[in-house]
Amino acid sequence: MSTETREVRPFSLPRRVLASDGRVLVVPDDWALLPPGDAALSRRIKADGPSWTVIEQKGNKRFSRGIWAPAARIEALRAELLVERMDPAYTRKLEAGRARRAAEQAEYVEDFRGAVRAFLGFHPVHGEVAERMAGLIAAHATPVGSGTVARTERIPLEDRAEAATIAWMRHQTTGYDNMVIPRVKGQRREVRRMLAQRSVQLLARYRRGESIDRASCPLWRAVVGA
Repeated sequence: MSTETREVRPFSLPRRVLASDGRVLVVPDDWALLPPGDAALSRRIKADGPSWTVIEQKGNKRFSRGIWAPAARIEALRAELLVERMDPAYTRKLEAGRARRAAEQAEYVEDFRGAVRAFLGFHPVHGEVAERMAGLIAAHATPVGSGTVARTERIPLEDRAEAATIAWMRHQTTGYDNMVIPRVKGQRREVRRMLAQRSVQLLARYRRGESIDRASCPLWRAVVGA
């Protein structure tokens, strides 16, 4: 049986996995499952030789269920990594990496907030609302691992800001979260499209600088409070 590196899916029987073509594969006797959680060790296992990465798909989300690889190789690389981690230089490298990532994250949050403000394009009379709203959307959408559209690099920053704004408004200014939507193909997409149109119409009022009835405006209540 081939033990080439591959991505597989979980199976109901012990030491069995599903290949991408639907075949049930038997895990080699001398392999062990490395649980998820140690990213550095996982990277080394994948780079060092054949392995099977177990991925469970739930909707649009993918969850790692571990990596099957030769048990001896897992233990050898784990021991090697442990020695490195005991070296003060390794700790300094980790701390430098965390500081760099924190700085990059802070810069991205600010860039994203600016992109949201630009998309909002509110009239100066509603400038304070725009600032607060951009901050709320950025705080919700930009955390690492949040899984929101703001974290994808497949589309330009401006498009991410627009999509995140519409999504935030759908949850904060409409009754979407409490809607009972029939389980009909395309129905949820249609509801979202309809609510997006309403959100665009509401944004247009702020862009034109219209007078807003604060007591009845869902956007004002969501951003500033009743």
